Amino acid sequence: MTTHRRITGRLVIATHNPGKLAEMRELLAPYGVEAVSATELGLGEPEETGTTFQANARIKAVAAANAAQLPAFADDSGLAVDALDGQPGIYSARWAGEAKDFAAAMAQIERLLQERGATDPAQRTAHFVSALCVAWPDGHLEEVEARADGTLVWPPRGSAGFGYDPAFLPEGHTRTFGEMTSIEKHGLPPLGLGLSHRARAFVKLAEMCLA
Repeated sequence: MTTHRRITGRLVIATHNPGKLAEMRELLAPYGVEAVSATELGLGEPEETGTTFQANARIKAVAAANAAQLPAFADDSGLAVDALDGQPGIYSARWAGEAKDFAAAMAQIERLLQERGATDPAQRTAHFVSALCVAWPDGHLEEVEARADGTLVWPPRGSAGFGYDPAFLPEGHTRTFGEMTSIEKHGLPPLGLGLSHRARAFVKLAEMCLA
């Protein structure tokens, strides 16, 4: 039987993405965990050489845990578009370029979908993936992964969230992630629906390490 380790005290959030940091802090807040970001600690960003979301989450968490000598929490997430053979996938952030221009990245996806004649919602299915990893300086790891299914809309709708959220319409809903409040998108019950990929992965992690 696997023995899970509880997260207590201080935890490094191994990200330099302000949107992702805000979501992680909101998810951790009810558990009394003191979250400090990699940016605040002046930690560098390791090269993400993994070929899966989980591998890249592990690279980031392990690097931060070793550098800070504290437990570190990392997320690697992205958008996989079925008609584009799972692209952009683990390269989701890179499609936005150095300027983090996700409007351009969403436009690129739309151009590719149009080239393939994917105009009907049934041809525009996609899913977000979130892989979470908590690493301790002694090498212990806790890892989970979850996804959120939906379709892509054009033009993008809403200015909430970040990344590809305005183009993503979650299954069973009429508003994009970009049109939802943070509580609606990733808030956990009873306040929210825990809709997002990151919220769903976090629920699994909380059952193992926080609850």
